[in-house]
Amino acid sequence: MPMQKNSTDRVDPRVRRTRALLRTAALELAAERDVESLTIADIAERATVNRATVYQHYRDRDALLLDAMEEEVTRLAHAAARCPLTRPAKRTPDELVALFRHVGTNATLYHRMLGPGGAARFINQLRDLLAAEVAAQLPPTNAPADTVSLRTHYLAGAFVGVFTQWVSLGDDRPTAEEAAGAVWALLRGTTTA
Repeated sequence: MPMQKNSTDRVDPRVRRTRALLRTAALELAAERDVESLTIADIAERATVNRATVYQHYRDRDALLLDAMEEEVTRLAHAAARCPLTRPAKRTPDELVALFRHVGTNATLYHRMLGPGGAARFINQLRDLLAAEVAAQLPPTNAPADTVSLRTHYLAGAFVGVFTQWVSLGDDRPTAEEAAGAVWALLRGTTTA
């Protein structure tokens, strides 16, 4: 994440440009190779800035990656929000298929970020955002807040786990429609052929 600034401060256009360069460089490199192997020096070189400049904007590599992925995580969370989890079990919601298509379109990046060499902060942020979207879809209940929180994080963790496995299969993975159908069957407690 970018270093904290006073909300009344204007962000200099040069700062915005530099951060944009750094985010782009980080995402490009994350799509090309293992996230754990990325260094600040690699990102600085790709962004055509020096290492000191990177540290003026981010405290470490993971903070930069998290900021770079924030838009993607938000996009995924919004896609998840459109996926109604309370529909009848008969038919897989189109929104769930669209969610898998979104992840599939960005499969290389998700594979790098969610895989064994991925960034833990990214995974935690993704899970927390998905849990918030799941919570918004659950019908009101008298259950204690802790119980609801466990349920929402269980479902969010399941989505993160499914996405992680699905993108790791590469070209051999099931289609978005097949994956969504299998996940929908699991969510609804039904079976698929």
